[in-house]
Amino acid sequence: MKKKYYSDMKRLRSLKDEEIDTSDIPELDASFFEKAVISLPKPKTTVCIRLDQDVLEWFKSQGKGYQTRINALLRAYMEAQGNN
Repeated sequence: MKKKYYSDMKRLRSLKDEEIDTSDIPELDASFFEKAVISLPKPKTTVCIRLDQDVLEWFKSQGKGYQTRINALLRAYMEAQGNN
């Protein structure tokens, strides 16, 4: 994540509830909760994978969550192949 993101998060966390503008967020009514589905994340499996050093360094240079981004790209590729 960019440093600006983290600085904005610090500022946002310091706001009181009444200071937060929620005017562009619609209220949720009972029909929303009637249709709501609880979806838990799929469990992860720890694996050992061999990557080119420059590939790994590039992902790490993008900041925290590089393993999640690698997983997302692998998932996108898998789904694009139609074998899901």
